[in-house]
Amino acid sequence: MTGNRSLAQSALAGASAVLRLPIAYRLFRRLVGGDLDRYVSEFVKPRPGDKVLDIGCGPGDMLGALHGVDYLGLDISPEYIEAAQRRFGAAGRFLVADVGAATVGEERGQFDIVLATGVLHHLDDERAARLFELARLALKPGGRLITYDGCYVPEQSRMARWVLSQDRGKFVRNRDEYVRLASAYFPTIRHHVRHDLLHIPYTHLIMYCEN
Repeated sequence: MTGNRSLAQSALAGASAVLRLPIAYRLFRRLVGGDLDRYVSEFVKPRPGDKVLDIGCGPGDMLGALHGVDYLGLDISPEYIEAAQRRFGAAGRFLVADVGAATVGEERGQFDIVLATGVLHHLDDERAARLFELARLALKPGGRLITYDGCYVPEQSRMARWVLSQDRGKFVRNRDEYVRLASAYFPTIRHHVRHDLLHIPYTHLIMYCEN
């Protein structure tokens, strides 16, 4: 049993390394069924002209599902940002930035929407708090932060719970823990639990955080 566990851990470590490559990341998203067009139309619902900050934008795939917006993507990976710049050119802005140190400078209070898609479950509580603070400072009055992460809930299947336990993100939380973190920075939190957004058993929590 110990040997099998070690092999599984080695395989997961290898997969994590491969997913740092933009092309592998996109292929993995397609295989598991991360439908960004559906996510944008059902949850984000941007309006033409909205100013959008995408924290942890990866290789910029979200911009392909957004239309007519003023987009700024931040990611800690230079490889992801380079891939996004090659793909989208002047259609969006992309910057290498660590959420723990990122600022919005002169654009403070100018964003209609902040996105953190699959980011929080990669961050410990301290860094997650910095993300919420960055989002709060970036948003206009009445703006909204939308987060999307794996989540433990009592009603999920055992298989979904196991898949979550194997996630690259080591800080998958339960619903109350995510809401607690957000509530320190946003007075209004709405959330939805979904079990049907991927082709594999998985549970997501989508939070709307409004200032």
